[in-house]
Amino acid sequence: MSPQRLYASQLIVIIAIADVKCRRQVDPKIYSSNISAWRSIYAKEGLRGVFFGWGPTFVGYSFQGAGKYGFYESFKYLYGERLFPNMNKTAVFLGASASAEFLADLALCPFEAIKVRMQTTLPPFAGSLREGWTKVVEKEGIAGLYKGLYPLWGRQIPYTMVKFATFETTVAYIYKTLGKPKESYGKLQQTGVSFLGGYIAGIGCAVISHPADVMVSKLNSDRKAGESAGKAMSRIYSNIGFGGLWNGLPVRIFMIGTLTAFQWLIYDSFKG
Repeated sequence: MSPQRLYASQLIVIIAIADVKCRRQVDPKIYSSNISAWRSIYAKEGLRGVFFGWGPTFVGYSFQGAGKYGFYESFKYLYGERLFPNMNKTAVFLGASASAEFLADLALCPFEAIKVRMQTTLPPFAGSLREGWTKVVEKEGIAGLYKGLYPLWGRQIPYTMVKFATFETTVAYIYKTLGKPKESYGKLQQTGVSFLGGYIAGIGCAVISHPADVMVSKLNSDRKAGESAGKAMSRIYSNIGFGGLWNGLPVRIFMIGTLTAFQWLIYDSFKG
């Protein structure tokens, strides 16, 4: 399968998972399980409901992914080769990934805001990306598309630091354990190592970033007009408590593990 088709297939699965994840984060009592969620959504809304919000998801994460991986390689070269050639490799991976994600999230944030509103409001806030964008801008201005930026950084920057550093370290450990350098293995074997390393990295990503992910969903669906981000987060936390920050973690582990594994597989296909 080509990287392009692999990416499209990955997105189809992720959209269906993300829809349920967002709904359960905002209202943990809405469904008893993920399976019952998909059954209920399909029965009430049909196939369109299962994949609702695909527009902002596809556009937002395409922009973010392209920026993140591209900026990562640039920052890794800048920090590791030009500015700090003697720095510990893990520190380079962490610094490069944090810098890359900081910039990539500027592209993701508007689409994430629309996606969450579409997937967590009943009836839906909007029926399409274009409609959602127009509604937010008319009511709140461009700033309305970025009101979840700080918690998005809080979610995505640690997520990406773990993602890249864990992947690089895990893959190096796998090849060290196998006893041969990467170049001595065939393309299929290298792909298998990338997929395994990506999945392991994805599990770590999901756990470390999940409280911020819940907060992003809550902020985009429940932040009052004129309310500061800090005040909104304090109010939301007082309502859901520490346990509420972990709503939907199992489905997100599956989602992020799969997503990260395929992202690294696709990235290695293009890079190789």
